[in-house]
Amino acid sequence: MKAAIFFGSKSDTDTMKKAAAVLRDFGVEYSAYVLSAHRSGDLLKRTVSQVEADGTEVIIAGAGLAAHLPGVIASMTVLPVIGVPLECVTPGSNGFAGMDALLSIVQMPKQIPVATVGVNNAANAAYLAVEILAVKYPELRAKLADFRTKLAHDAAENGGLGVTL
Repeated sequence: MKAAIFFGSKSDTDTMKKAAAVLRDFGVEYSAYVLSAHRSGDLLKRTVSQVEADGTEVIIAGAGLAAHLPGVIASMTVLPVIGVPLECVTPGSNGFAGMDALLSIVQMPKQIPVATVGVNNAANAAYLAVEILAVKYPELRAKLADFRTKLAHDAAENGGLGVTL
């Protein structure tokens, strides 16, 4: 079971670490890369080819602003790609709160899909990656089912109501 995490800027590290944490929790091996679709296209292509050769089965790709990285990766591989739209919070950013990235990733052309999660939701991207891998790996499917059972139990513990704030 192997995944790869790509993102376009070191400034996105803290957000994308959340994907790594979920993959680690489920025992999914992963590799991570900071590569720009625009500034390092040749290296990106070689790296995507290498992760495929190394047995990667699903790719998580985070990007902000025009957010081309997930789509470019999807055009280079037949592996499932999960896009994480990232909010740009650097000085001079556009103030679109990640909606620009969301629309860039979700509106891919026909025949080159990218699954898309919510803005900055790298953890959900990893949960989706786990679900994709669980189709093939029964032990991962069982671990995911146990996780979901615990979620339901934790929610029901309070009857789903009443919390102390």
